Amino acid sequence: MNFDGQNVLVTGGSRGIGRAVSLAFAGAGARVAVAYRANHAAAQATLARLPGDGHMRLAMDVAEPAAVEAGVEEVAARLGGIDILVNNAGIGIYHRIAEDSYADWQQAWRDTLATNLLGPANLCFCAARAMIARGGGRIVNITSRGAFRGEPIKPAYGASKAALNSLSQSLAAALAPHNIFVGAVAPGFVNTDLTADRLNSPEGAEIRAQSPFNRVAEPEEVAHAVLFLASKGAEFSTGTIIDVNGASHFR
Repeated sequence: MNFDGQNVLVTGGSRGIGRAVSLAFAGAGARVAVAYRANHAAAQATLARLPGDGHMRLAMDVAEPAAVEAGVEEVAARLGGIDILVNNAGIGIYHRIAEDSYADWQQAWRDTLATNLLGPANLCFCAARAMIARGGGRIVNITSRGAFRGEPIKPAYGASKAALNSLSQSLAAALAPHNIFVGAVAPGFVNTDLTADRLNSPEGAEIRAQSPFNRVAEPEEVAHAVLFLASKGAEFSTGTIIDVNGASHFR
């Protein structure tokens, strides 16, 4: 896949899946804007690893609508436009209905939806406007296996990702006349620093055994699916949700 001359905005781009996506696009010739919330050191480390020239990093809290608008404008101005948006930033807060207080329950929902659903929705709006001005583009949203099988210890996470799947398909229909194609990638467990504690705990063996491969996905495997949806020739796959879960869940 070749992305020479294309400009890509990756949220949550400094670590894990986002870092793998950023590296993959840069390796295929794109200019990449690595957006991150607060970890400046991780963002700089990722930026330093990107092959090619013209990349940038951008501190942006996707849960803040004004920051999203300003961030998209800055990326478009510095790179000369946005061709591809990858909504990868997300959070997963544990909140158990039988154990947490009502106040904690409400806060978990507010924080999760702000980052995992409203943030991507606002980014889609702002980036799509920029893409329409350029004659088209691609949007890929990172959702989750949990959107389909449920997340009993973090239900707001599963619900937010299910809603992001629905948003992706709604926008696929709404934006196709503008030559903007929208898809989603739904990973299961992925080997990142955010999952390391659980994978290295006694629970790790059970998690790996969920897949007949007896392992979890690597970030690069998720990135491969993202690049496919963003590639030339994948236009008629708009609205597609690609599962990257190693046959650990079927729908």
